Order: sequence, then structure tokens, then C-alpha cells
Amino acid sequence: MQLLKNEFSILSTCALREVGSQRDIAEAIGASLGTANAACKNLLDAGLLDKSYEVTPAGFAALEPYRVDNAIIMAAGFSSRFAPISYDKPKGVLKVRGEVLIERQIRQLQEAGIDDITVVVGYMKEAFFYLEDTFGVTIKVNDDYVTRNNNSTLMLVKEQLGNTYICSSDDYFTENVFSPYEYQAYYSAQYFEGETDEYCLTVGPGNRIVKVTVGGVDSYGMLGHVYFDRDFSNRFKRFLEDDYGKPETAGKLWEDIYIDHIKDLDMVMRPFEPGVIFEFDSLDDLRDFDHDFIDNVDSEILDNICSVLECERIDIVDIAPLKEGLTNLSFRFGCLGGLYVYRHPGAGTAEIINRESEAYSQEVAKRLGIDDTFIYEDPRKGWKLSRYLPDCVDFDYHNPSHVERGLALARRLHGSGEKSEWYFDVYEKAQEIVVLLGERAYPSFPDFDELSDRAHALDRFVKSDRVEPCLCHNDFYNPNFLVRDDFMYLIDWEYSAMSDYASDLGTFICCSDYTLDEARGVISEYFKGKPTEAEMRHCLAYTAISAYYWFVWALYKESSGDPVGEWLYLWYRAAKTYGRYAIGLYEAAL
Repeated sequence: MQLLKNEFSILSTCALREVGSQRDIAEAIGASLGTANAACKNLLDAGLLDKSYEVTPAGFAALEPYRVDNAIIMAAGFSSRFAPISYDKPKGVLKVRGEVLIERQIRQLQEAGIDDITVVVGYMKEAFFYLEDTFGVTIKVNDDYVTRNNNSTLMLVKEQLGNTYICSSDDYFTENVFSPYEYQAYYSAQYFEGETDEYCLTVGPGNRIVKVTVGGVDSYGMLGHVYFDRDFSNRFKRFLEDDYGKPETAGKLWEDIYIDHIKDLDMVMRPFEPGVIFEFDSLDDLRDFDHDFIDNVDSEILDNICSVLECERIDIVDIAPLKEGLTNLSFRFGCLGGLYVYRHPGAGTAEIINRESEAYSQEVAKRLGIDDTFIYEDPRKGWKLSRYLPDCVDFDYHNPSHVERGLALARRLHGSGEKSEWYFDVYEKAQEIVVLLGERAYPSFPDFDELSDRAHALDRFVKSDRVEPCLCHNDFYNPNFLVRDDFMYLIDWEYSAMSDYASDLGTFICCSDYTLDEARGVISEYFKGKPTEAEMRHCLAYTAISAYYWFVWALYKESSGDPVGEWLYLWYRAAKTYGRYAIGLYEAAL
């Protein structure tokens, strides 16, 4: 039997609790007494309720199509906006007001009679495995969480979608928002006064969502859990399957796919009063909700900051994640009137980066005035603290002033006479990464051997030039320059060690979009005059070798689940283009 909305509300209320009168029923469902009386009469006449407002067997049978089948808890994402806590552990396993976020939500679901619960994990997935034994949930691993948004989570569990709650592991509900019965698909929402960047809802008759915009003013916004009824699930699955393979879908939230097909997907807005649903987008948000959280949370990162800056945790404010480099995780924060950056080593870096060498070179760069932002680096674990400098502009490879100032920093470093006990041979380091790729059985491709053989031949040529090594940066490209009118600094010394000076020039050029003639001009600028043919040949060869190194480095990052995007192709092309050209120059000189 198809129930009307008020009939369902009354029947499900009576199924879950005792009611003494129709007035009690009216108050429970938020309807007028007349509306409640009329709906109760229909239910009594249909034999679904008895005169004591007890649900009959026929009434329970009528409720069965509305029973919630299961719940999916999404816990795969990284939660980058929750730096630095998310660097140590997933947000869902944080303890808030004495309870682990995801555990509280699981308990609330189970208290509502929902025992079929699947937790989809990805980032630091092992932190959630205990839930299977402790709470009897099912764990599913989403291996695509790095390259896709949460649409991949729903794709992974698409066969489980029916009458299903869709939840986020990091939501906190001050009261139990779940029920064993739901009437129709809904998205929970809260009213936001003033401007908000939430997904804002426009509704039509029956509170059906008819439009969603990103951001709005004085509007209801999506917040919290969602419920799919069986019809919504079946329709949404078809759209998800059809759209999943499109390149533009990878970065979309599942909500974006819903919005794309909103005319064909019936979902209503279910408003909640403020103070019921909480989502914590940042550490400051959580600190406002749980004043003791910052003092109680287990965070080595916060302890590191306090030890270096001699501050208290409460002094660390205005945290904002940064994503500038390709290797690490970093965030900006304020503390006691200063602005700082904390650098956290990225995935897979321990195998390819010598942190002791980096820490030594950072001290040298500080002393030479090449990087005045540096404060401290742990030479064993690799975390680093620096001053944050506002109002910097991007380094421009085609700005003559930028190029001149940048190359002047390289000359200052190369000519400093500073000696390190560590060496960085760019070709040998590339071969070490190739070995790591082989251990991971990472796929090769038809012309990889050609690239590798050419790099090997060029390495023999440049070694025969017998250039004396000097202290180099070895990651000398545009994101590692801080540029303002009054200064230019060279930061991020992870690959720094004793090297051939041309290693820096090679990296600088292979990370640009320079033509061959422009690359020659940069080499001339470094020498502050026309280089010899041997010097030019040597530097162009190192451009190819450096490109080869960064290309296999990018393959390694891809194999670690941390893709570098368009850089991969840029370095591939540079390794080929400059490699062929430099080989020709050396062969012509024989």
C-alpha cells in the first residue's frame, strides 16, 4: 500500500514509540490536530492502526517498503582542509567531546536499527580496519580516492544502493538523526544567514530540490547526511555509470552528478535546526565546537611547532593548507603575531630524499642569504618550519628580471665554496628510482628503453667533461622561488647536495616551456656572456639528463598514488628533445 506522507509519519511514529492520543501524534509529526485526525482515520479504516494507536501486522507490512536497508559511510578522502591533523590520521577517527567521530555515528545508526553498515576507506585506510571487529561493519577499500572525488566511493558500492543512508565519517550529530523508516530521498540542510560557500538549495512544491548553486546568501545549504530511496538509487546508478568514464567526472563530488541530472532525480530538502549537524572543515571549526580538542588531540605536528616556536597549542591559529610543490604537504598558520609554513614529508619521499643532506643545505642557504625563510628542519624525519612571506608573485620564466635574479642565486651557491658530505648524481639517482619502479612492477612503455639508453650515453659524455662538483640545489624550478620586488629566495632544498653545476641549469630549463634558442639564452645568462661550445653542450646534455630524472621521478610518484599531472609529459618531451640534440652535439665534437 502506498502511504501518503502524513500517514507514513503517523504510522512510523507509532511503530517506534508509545502515543496516548491524536494530540500526541500531531505534536510528534509537526502537523495540525485536524490533519492528524484525518490521517489517523484513514489508517484505522485501512486496518493499519488499532484504536490504541498500536501498529497492526498490516501496518508493519505497509511500512516495510520504507525500511532503511543499509548505510554507506564515506571515509576515503584526505580532508586537506583539516591540516595538520589530517596529516597524522583521518578525520573520521578523531576524538571529539570524548567520542571517536565515526564510532559515534555507527552507534547512532545501530541504535536506529540499521546494522548493515559499509565504511568505504582510502587514505590511511588501516586506521579504520578495527571497526569491522568492534562494530560489525563491512570495510571496503577505495583505491581511486587519490585520483577521483567521492563519486568513486558510490561507484564502488553501487550494487548496495537501495533505501540507503549516505554519510560522511566526520559528521557529528548532537541528536540521533537516523530512523529505521524513511519516506523519500532527502538531503539534510541547515539555514545559513548571510553569505555562505555551501551548496545552496532552491526548492519547489513539497520541498523538492529544483536547483543547487555553489554559494549563496540567506539560504538553506546542504549539510550532513543524505538518504537515497530505492527509486532515487536506481536512477542515480544509471547516471553514475553513464558519466563515470568521462574525464570531467573524475573531480566531481557525487552531488555534482546529482545536480547535473536534478530534473530526473527526485530528492527533497530536509531542514534541521542549527546545533544538530556539525561538519568540521578546519581545525579552527573543531576548536570552536570542542574547546578541549586542541589540547587533547594526539598530534606530533603541533608538538613540533610548539617546541621550535616556544608557544602553546592555543597560539597556533588560522591554519590553511598549501599545495604548491609536488612532493610534500604544507600548511600556513599564524602564531604569536608571525606567519609560518610547516612542511610535512609526502608519501614515498623517505625512499628518494636524504633529509640530512637537505637540512645541511638549508643551513648553508640561510647563511648565504639565498633562503632567509628557513627556521628549522628535523634531519631525521624531514619536517620543516619556515617563515611565510605574503604578497609573493609567481616566478615567470619569460620575465628577464626574474630569470636574471634566479640565475644569480645559482651562481652565488655554485661559487660559494661550500662543501657537503653528500652527493647527488642526477643520472645515478634516476637509475635508483628505475629500480624502485621495477620492484613495484610499474608498467613500462615502448620507448622507455630508448629514453634510458640515451640518458646513459649522455651521462658518459658529461662525465668525460670532468667538471668539478659544487653545492647545488637540484630542484631549481619556478615553484621553488619566492619572488617579490624587494627579494627573491630559493626554497625547498630536498635534493640539494654536491653535484655538477649544470644539474641546476638542466632542471631549470626542462621544467620550462623554453624553445631551444631560449634555453641557449638562459645558459648564456648564467655565464654572463657567451659560453664555450663545450659548456653549452654540457648544459644542454644535463637538461636532457635532468628531464629523464624528473620523468622517472614522476613515474615513481604515479606508482605511489600521487600523480603529478602535466609535469609527466613535459619531462618526457624534454628528455627526448634535448637528448637527441645533445647527443648530436657530442657526436659532432668527436
